[in-house]
Amino acid sequence: MKWYENAVFYHIYPLGLTDAPKNNDYQITEHRLNQLGPWIKHIKEISCNALYIGPLFESVGHGYETTDYYKLDSRLGDNEDLKKFIQDCHYHGIHVIFDGVFNHTGRDFFAFKDIQQNREGSQYRDWYCNVNFQGNNEYNDGFSYDNWGGYNLLAKLNLQNPKVRNYLLDVVRYWVKEFDIDGIRLDAADVLEFTFMHELRLLTKELKEDFWLMGEVIHGDYARWVNPDILHSVTNYQLHKALYSSHNDHNYFELAHTIRYQLDKGDLLDHLYTFVDNHDVERIYTRLSNKQHFLPVHILLFTLPGIPSIYYGSEFAIEGKKQNNTDDNLRPTLDLSQITQTPQTYASMITTLVKIHQTYDVFFNGDYHELLLTNRQYAFSRANNHSQAIIVVNNDEQPVTIHVPANGTYTDVFSGNTQTVKDTLYCELPPTNGMIWIQQDTGEIYAQRMQQISPEEHNLQQKEILVVDHTKPYEDMTVKELQACVLDKLAQNGPVTDQMRRDVQENIYHDSLVNWVKSFR
Repeated sequence: MKWYENAVFYHIYPLGLTDAPKNNDYQITEHRLNQLGPWIKHIKEISCNALYIGPLFESVGHGYETTDYYKLDSRLGDNEDLKKFIQDCHYHGIHVIFDGVFNHTGRDFFAFKDIQQNREGSQYRDWYCNVNFQGNNEYNDGFSYDNWGGYNLLAKLNLQNPKVRNYLLDVVRYWVKEFDIDGIRLDAADVLEFTFMHELRLLTKELKEDFWLMGEVIHGDYARWVNPDILHSVTNYQLHKALYSSHNDHNYFELAHTIRYQLDKGDLLDHLYTFVDNHDVERIYTRLSNKQHFLPVHILLFTLPGIPSIYYGSEFAIEGKKQNNTDDNLRPTLDLSQITQTPQTYASMITTLVKIHQTYDVFFNGDYHELLLTNRQYAFSRANNHSQAIIVVNNDEQPVTIHVPANGTYTDVFSGNTQTVKDTLYCELPPTNGMIWIQQDTGEIYAQRMQQISPEEHNLQQKEILVVDHTKPYEDMTVKELQACVLDKLAQNGPVTDQMRRDVQENIYHDSLVNWVKSFR
């Protein structure tokens, strides 16, 4: 299993979180990224195992008008700060993906500056789309060009130009070599050239077998992007809209319809990046007409198919509304030491749901089946060949009892209540709430699981049980030996859970494992 298949992401907009100045004069390097050490620990504490952070590289304003792809934004620090930050994330078992802003650059980018200076004589005149020296713009450049979103601050790159594509591919090579990143979120992927994304897919697979490419796509057929030739994932904006509006409108039919529509597109839904808010849309706590819907919305986020994500601060149910035509309120500065002094009801709820998602594999490799649907109640199952979960949610402000088709013994993970049922599971739902019922494994099911393991897989599992020479220096050990040492150390401190084993197995970074095993006393 690739690391991203059971990932739960945490999303940080660093310029906002660290209170960086809105404008960059490029004169002073401020090491604000170093403020994020406590956030790394927080991400681990709430059980997220992946981080999407960005934009990071030198820019003049909000970060998406790149000036230099090879340099951390000087308002955040220098490249050594960024390397240390990623090493710290890896040490805590957190994979890291960057924002890749490859559709456009800022006007301070070297190629654009050269066009300003040399005009028709610039060797970079074909690096941008439709540069017209008979035109002009509000900056009085004496030429016009295509932009992104109507903003000439964002000059659109010509990705049909092989020199531009090669330049950007070299940037990605540098990011992987220099910072050891695990993936890239492609900004504005819905307008990127498919040939470029295909080349990027081939390159990153060569650089790292489990490198993950996720694209920002708002509208369109997601299958055009999510396939073996282009990207691994895209942002599921269709589900995002359905999650909040199905609660605000007391209409679960909208949500169920969205799921059915995406299931009809084939093997797609499990791969999509799911979220209830991010740096471009209002916070979920602001979006919800009834704040008590916060719980059922998040139950659905972590149990429906997809790769779930939390936007920094939303686990504390903070507000964030677009105002004055800016996104500043969506990208606030937060002091973790202060915010964690407030009641932690919401954060505890999110942590529980993250752990549930990662503990039961039906939530990242289980089939989806709709079981019950009304405007105000919704039930579905997630099942694979050895287990099943039944999820029920209620958006009504009144309690309700619903009957869901089921057979077997089920335990509600929240209350601990158990039912052994034939044909019908009885669910007494409080107002604006939900339940997650997990079917208990039986000896028969376990035997079936063991029978499905081939002799080759069984032998492989046996080979992975290593006898480690503990007199050997950790630095000289292999990754497998270091993983075995970490497990040994964990076992000395108490029971080793399946999740702990997965955390160790997914950490394939030699230096990180050396630091991890040395941290035990």
